[in-house]
Amino acid sequence: MRNLFLAAVVFSMAAGCATAPINTVFQTSTIDALLAGIYDGHLSCKDLMKRGNFGIGTFEALDGEMVLLDGQMYQVKADGTVNEAQNSAMTPFAAVCSFEPEIRFDPEPSSDFAAIEEQVDRIAPNKNLFCAVRIHGRFKKMHTRSVPRQQKPYPPLKDVTARQPEFFMEDIEGDIAGFRCPEFVKGVNVPGYHLHFISSDRTQGGHILGFEMAEGKGAADILNRFYLQLPDDAESFAGADLSKDRSAELNAVEK
Repeated sequence: MRNLFLAAVVFSMAAGCATAPINTVFQTSTIDALLAGIYDGHLSCKDLMKRGNFGIGTFEALDGEMVLLDGQMYQVKADGTVNEAQNSAMTPFAAVCSFEPEIRFDPEPSSDFAAIEEQVDRIAPNKNLFCAVRIHGRFKKMHTRSVPRQQKPYPPLKDVTARQPEFFMEDIEGDIAGFRCPEFVKGVNVPGYHLHFISSDRTQGGHILGFEMAEGKGAADILNRFYLQLPDDAESFAGADLSKDRSAELNAVEK
């Protein structure tokens, strides 16, 4: 049994960090900082992709949803369009890994979000470890959202998502990508499941709010290392009040 290694919080410049090893979630900043409206980018997409080929996040000024799949990064904009992210683009929050699945599974027909959670929990029962999840398939329905680029002074994330654009897709093929995080990362990442979607033709996607599968194939990578890098040169992060319990805000934003 592999020992859980929770890396010490690292205060360092992104360019000075070594590439994260396998079985590692690399994360920049925290979910509570994002909830508090800390949207200034502090790590380039180019540097982020040195830490993994799979993951999710957002972009500077909260400019859309991020999907990193097979080493290619996509930006799902608030108008529903999808672009390949520029290497020079910056992120205020993201989590990535080098995806090397250890478990394969066949989602049940007509599985929804809750059913997939239950299935992954059965095949990967240790919820005290991180788990990267990818599902490729055809979906009867896919319900996503994105977030529009914000202007300073940045509002809290719950105010942004209260007016979020939502997208409803039917009979669409694509990939689900994201993580199941342990409950003890509350305030740092999203406890439980946080999933994004990108269509196979790379024209639609976003943060998943709900779905119903037709058929597909799933894979999971169990990750027992966590590397957190905080922005040490950002005044906005330094001045943020991160002492509050933002659980209710997070639940409203995610669901």
